[in-house]
Amino acid sequence: MCHSLSLDNKTSLSSSYGFAPDLFKGRQVFLTGASRGIGQAVARGFAACGADLYLVGKDEERLRLFADELHSAYGRTAQYKSIDLASLEKLQSELNGLAGERQFDIVVNNAGIYRTESVAGHELSSWRQLLDINLNAAMLVMSSFLPAMLKRGSGRIINVSSISGRVAEAYGAAYSASKFALLGLTQAAALEAAASGVTVNAVCPGWVLTDLARKQIEDPHWQALNGLPADAGMELTRLSVPQERFLEPEEVASLVLYLASPMARGITGQAINICGGLSLH
Repeated sequence: MCHSLSLDNKTSLSSSYGFAPDLFKGRQVFLTGASRGIGQAVARGFAACGADLYLVGKDEERLRLFADELHSAYGRTAQYKSIDLASLEKLQSELNGLAGERQFDIVVNNAGIYRTESVAGHELSSWRQLLDINLNAAMLVMSSFLPAMLKRGSGRIINVSSISGRVAEAYGAAYSASKFALLGLTQAAALEAAASGVTVNAVCPGWVLTDLARKQIEDPHWQALNGLPADAGMELTRLSVPQERFLEPEEVASLVLYLASPMARGITGQAINICGGLSLH
């Protein structure tokens, strides 16, 4: 159905993504949306390169199993916490406690949800929930850990936005709005931190073969609004990408790792597309 990486390439990416296995040795990474998709790929990459991780997600059992996997495969410590990012007060309380106990060198805001709704028919409650998870939770994470980074004069923050944060998407108004706003937050933080040695960047994936993308593409409501036949949604979506393929989560993860590395110390305030040319339409 889609062009994917060869098994050999996927095996290579899932180890250290081409980076030195000790690149992040001794580094502490905080990662949201860690229980599946891009988040898991990012976590595996950091663990393979020597980092210890603090994983945040909604499904505690998935987090537990994944943390065990990381420890078994890479020998790295992976603590985890199940948090509903839509509960901002609870999230703030957790972050306050964590910021007082630990220092993180790298923060990756990856958590996100999608809903198919038109602007004319959007309900305020679903609009607020999506923005809380996709945008406001990221703001709370950044405001919790950035002060310590500024004091130390080092740190990396990477926000996972979307190509829908560069070019608006019909019937995904809340998602596009949240991802556009996340880029504004990224740039503002980058300017505030620029002289300190802390960098803040965003990555903007296109169609990535994840559970979230499959759920969106296979949603009958989304298909109907976009004029896609139910039995050809995946194929037509693939063909809409100039490279005529879906990205693999590991490809996005490799970009995140690069931005977190010392090689990217001169890059800040940037939103980098990784979309197979989708932004060129």
